[in-house]
Parts: sequence; structure tokens; C-alpha cells
Amino acid sequence: MDTTVSCELHLRLILSSDSSLPVRASLRYDTADPYAVRAAFHTGAEEAVEWALARELLTAGLHRPAGIGDVQVWPCRSRGLDVVCIALTSEEGEALLHVPARVLERFLERTAAVVPPGTEHGHVCLDEELSRLLAES
Repeated sequence: MDTTVSCELHLRLILSSDSSLPVRASLRYDTADPYAVRAAFHTGAEEAVEWALARELLTAGLHRPAGIGDVQVWPCRSRGLDVVCIALTSEEGEALLHVPARVLERFLERTAAVVPPGTEHGHVCLDEELSRLLAES
């Protein structure tokens, strides 16, 4: 049986060293895809901007810089608060987000209670994944 862990939160989209915008976001973890956290950023457009982020990357980024390429995560302080910076890069542009560290940490703790880190492989059904991949091609 699949289990889902979700979280609604408010973060900041950093525009410059002096300017940022509030952004409502939701995080979703599903045991059917145990390596990923789905993030939806509600920017005011009709549809949310969605990204799949590696749970392991988010967990590492709570404590040290992590990631290369399109997604990078690191801890920092902003306005006297502990935050996690998430830098996203795509063909459409770049975004730097500040996520409240404690909120992200609690969410990741809840996912770890459902699927302990290092046991994700036991939650992947290879037959279903293979069927899905073959259906896409």
C-alpha cells in the first residue's frame, strides 16, 4: 500500500540581495516513488511550477552544500533565521528559494518514518517500473 506525506509551506523567492517574494509551495513524498520529493511552487499562474527533487539531496542540504547541475541545496541564515537555499536551473531560467530549515527538516523526518533512508529499494516494484517505462516508449 502506498503512503503519501505532504506539507504546505511558505518560502521566499530571492530576486536580489535586497528583494524577495513570498511563494506558497507544497511538498509531496509518495512511497511509490521513494527516492523523490515532488515540489509544487504556486507562483500565481494558473498551474503550479513542479519539480522532482531527490530526497537524499534535500536531506544532505540541511547540513552542507549538496548537488550539482540543475538543483543545488545548502544551509544558510537569512534575516536571522535558519533556511535551506534551493537553487533551480532550467532552460526557462533560474530561481533561488529560501525554505525554512525547520519546516523542511520536519517534513523529511516524516518521510524517513515511512521509508527509512537506505531502504528505498525495497519500495520499488521493478515489474511496475519496467511496464511504465515500456509504455512510455
